[in-house]
Amino acid sequence: SSSSSSSSSSKADDDDTIGQQQQQFIIENVVSSPLFYVTFGVALGVVLVQKFGSNASLLFSALPVVLLTCVSKSDLGDGLREQARKAKEADEGGTEGGREGRERMRALAKAKFPMYFGKERGRWMPRKSVSFFSGGDSDDDASSSFMFPSYLDGTLAGDAQFDPLRLSDTEEKRRRNVELELLHGRWAMLAVVGVCVPEILSRSGALELSEPIWWKIGEKVLEGIDVNYLGIEGFHIAGASGIIGIAFCQAVLMGGPEYARYVGIESLEPVGVYLPGDTNYPGGGPFDPFNLSADAERDVELRVSEVKHGRLAMIAMLGVFAQAFVTREGPVANVLEFF
Repeated sequence: SSSSSSSSSSKADDDDTIGQQQQQFIIENVVSSPLFYVTFGVALGVVLVQKFGSNASLLFSALPVVLLTCVSKSDLGDGLREQARKAKEADEGGTEGGREGRERMRALAKAKFPMYFGKERGRWMPRKSVSFFSGGDSDDDASSSFMFPSYLDGTLAGDAQFDPLRLSDTEEKRRRNVELELLHGRWAMLAVVGVCVPEILSRSGALELSEPIWWKIGEKVLEGIDVNYLGIEGFHIAGASGIIGIAFCQAVLMGGPEYARYVGIESLEPVGVYLPGDTNYPGGGPFDPFNLSADAERDVELRVSEVKHGRLAMIAMLGVFAQAFVTREGPVANVLEFF
């Protein structure tokens, strides 16, 4: 009888554990996942708009923050928070040694990419110019020159030793500027895709859009013309609410993520999501669903690629803005006209 009771209790504990794991998986890979919002989130938005009309924009934008807040304040949140704590302890006590251990592995991996890190890396000017600007014949002479500041020592991804205005001459400034560069670079990469793809789809006949030119969308909204999102009839998100409605929805949508970024890497732990990375590269299910950072060498190389593509995208968006102002056309039309 006692063994039967013990067996039943063990089975119940296992069921509870499985249930909590399933709930954590849903929160980590759905509710708090950016990947979800650019895939299934769009489909959910269509359903909400069709059901609730123009009021769906506010509901859709507030839904993620409301759900996560409710979960964190519930009994379920207490259990998920405990799971996050255990995951953190397991990570720090694991074979990789937690965040510090992975950082050491990345430091070792950087040595295999001398073209990106260390003294032999590429600089913003040809290496022949090093001795000219430094007044010497070696890299050590160059590292103390005005054109090649010594505090940029080749440890950062994308470090080409370029800082003529000394904007990153302290550790705190460098940390802040690295964060800002990544943030703006990621937004710019998304923006380039966002301004080009609708115009390409419209020109190719793959999708009929009421207005494919990115800057003319705002003009139509100011004129009170409803613009269907993705060409789906009646799917306005906030477009039917005017500029004030769009601004309000953006504030709600971005308020949660920006607050989480301000709080830090532990911001999702109250809902059971442990992020094993750092502020700039959080990792985990929401930000690294394909676990690309598991391999230190690949992670280091991808970080360099991200910085380079981000910088290129920021320059591209500056060109898009200038071309739109001068030609009053979209970027795809400008490219086609050039060729």
